[in-house]
Amino acid sequence: MKLGLKRGEVKVQTYNDQWVGEFQKVKQEILQVTSIPESHIEHIGSTSIKDMVAKPIIDIVVGVNDITKVDQDVFHELKKAGFLRLKVKRPNEIVLAKFTDDTYEVKTHFIHMVDYNKDLWKNFIFFRDFLNTNEAVRKQYEKLKIEFLEQESGGIKEYTDYKEQFVRDIYAKRV
Repeated sequence: MKLGLKRGEVKVQTYNDQWVGEFQKVKQEILQVTSIPESHIEHIGSTSIKDMVAKPIIDIVVGVNDITKVDQDVFHELKKAGFLRLKVKRPNEIVLAKFTDDTYEVKTHFIHMVDYNKDLWKNFIFFRDFLNTNEAVRKQYEKLKIEFLEQESGGIKEYTDYKEQFVRDIYAKRV
């Protein structure tokens, strides 16, 4: 299994059941170096959706008590597990990444740090679970991803924007 994409690169691979094992391995690494409860670390994103094509990057959501008051020690602890905080600005979210080496060119894992059990956390988990239990919707999402790669020439921002309405429509089902 080969993980990782360069900055701005967009490509997908067929589902690989080793992605789940990779998540479990990294989750254990996070648990060993932080005091984050096990229940606050979940596998999300397309690598967590059975039979879904996905970018070869493991997405992890980490829930904290208050995203506006994350202790700097948490970032130092996560650095021991190979995660560095990125300058990405998203509302109610802090993003960290793990890289293949010290060139910081190829990202292999993302942590999406959010308020535990609040809307963003619930949306991430709901999206994963909804697609895992709804094959027709999973196939629609996969088709959307492949259409982008076949028709568009943009980077990761364009790819994300292209999928955004679909993702929002799924979030809206969480009532």
